[in-house]
Amino acid sequence: MTLLVTGGAGYIGSHAVRALQKAGFKPVVLDNLVYGHRRIVEEVLDVPLVVGQLGERDLLNQVLRGEHPACGGEPVQAVLHFAAYAYVGESVQDPAKYYRNNLADSLTLLEALVEPVRTGTGPAIPIVFSSTCATYGIPDTVPISEDTPQRPINPYGRSKWMVEQLLTDFGEAYGLPSVIFRYFNAAGADPAGDLGEDHTPETHLIPLVLEALAGRRSGVEVYGDDYPTPDGTCIRDYIHVCDLADAHVLGLKLLLARGGQHVYNLGNGTGCSVQEVLDTARRVTQRELQVRIAPRRKGDPPVLVASAELARQELGWTPEFPDLATIIGQAWAWHQRDAQTLAP
Repeated sequence: MTLLVTGGAGYIGSHAVRALQKAGFKPVVLDNLVYGHRRIVEEVLDVPLVVGQLGERDLLNQVLRGEHPACGGEPVQAVLHFAAYAYVGESVQDPAKYYRNNLADSLTLLEALVEPVRTGTGPAIPIVFSSTCATYGIPDTVPISEDTPQRPINPYGRSKWMVEQLLTDFGEAYGLPSVIFRYFNAAGADPAGDLGEDHTPETHLIPLVLEALAGRRSGVEVYGDDYPTPDGTCIRDYIHVCDLADAHVLGLKLLLARGGQHVYNLGNGTGCSVQEVLDTARRVTQRELQVRIAPRRKGDPPVLVASAELARQELGWTPEFPDLATIIGQAWAWHQRDAQTLAP
């Protein structure tokens, strides 16, 4: 079965491509390579790559119908949609960029997926959508369940929330089957050591810490140590990227078997503080780390932890790598290989 993976040259998308391959699917990647890595797709994963923008409707139609050379003549039977810009600060400074790429291009994709329904030629093409816990904003209570009110506080979160609304409306109007996954803090790397997190610029805590421990940075900043938490630093729910990828395979199988519309949080259900991340990274790497305490960042809640019970119950999903030391250790192995050798 041929699948389209948008943003499959990125961090989470590339791990999902590997999980789909292991499950017997045939992924085709569509990526504009602004942040994705060509070499990861073509050499590490060895799957077809279509370079282009999701909003290019003619190109998208070619791929979905199997008319693009990358598809080998086979139409796409489901889509996993990861393609998005994901820098919160940038989204505040340049919201137009985010609404154009994350929202408008997603609308183009959804229109293409329901075109068979609108023309009376067939059913809609199912979609698994990569959303985010940023749609919740600052929650009133934790752990956060799927029915927690969504109040995103930045354009990035709002762009993802708006796509969720599109999926709901398209499901009701056109019968578009969908699974929405709201991620918490993706981290780690494939245990094989050939796939990992390589963003430019990098903003996520664990890779920043590991880059500092590897000597690529002078140190790390901790934004606030006076939160109402046991050690004063923010608590977050870190989920291994391979566990995220496995959830996408389960979500896809659910759609193919039953259709419908589904929403799931993906997290470990336990929180780790920034200080715990620093201490664990020091222990795993046996290296010292320079840390500077900086002022709090506006909008950072003290605690963000998922309730992922619904995914466990309905999908049978259980994280294989819930331990923070394992997550950091596998990410460190990736960094030790020198992630730059696998960059574009």
